[in-house]
Amino acid sequence: MPVPATVQQEAATRELVVTWTDGHVSRYPYRLLRQHCPCAMCVHEWTGAQLLDPERVPPDIYPKDVARVGAYALRFVWSDGHATGIYPFALLRNLCACRDCTRART
Repeated sequence: MPVPATVQQEAATRELVVTWTDGHVSRYPYRLLRQHCPCAMCVHEWTGAQLLDPERVPPDIYPKDVARVGAYALRFVWSDGHATGIYPFALLRNLCACRDCTRART
């Protein structure tokens, strides 16, 4: 599994840009990342059902901080105050909506 080589916030496009160690570049709209928060407040721990209503995520959401968690994930502190989500690299890679990643998942 590739890991992020660089992680950059692009305020102009409201995206997080991850360049992976395999050279792939993923672009994630901030709102999409917040809508897919995997924490227990946003996803039911036992059933996996989504608890967060994606429509309630503000369109102007942005990460106030992004930090690496060990060798497996990123943690975000969001502008709405939410800070409990840890996004494993596998989840992030799966959220990549580029043509190559979308094709590989089908």
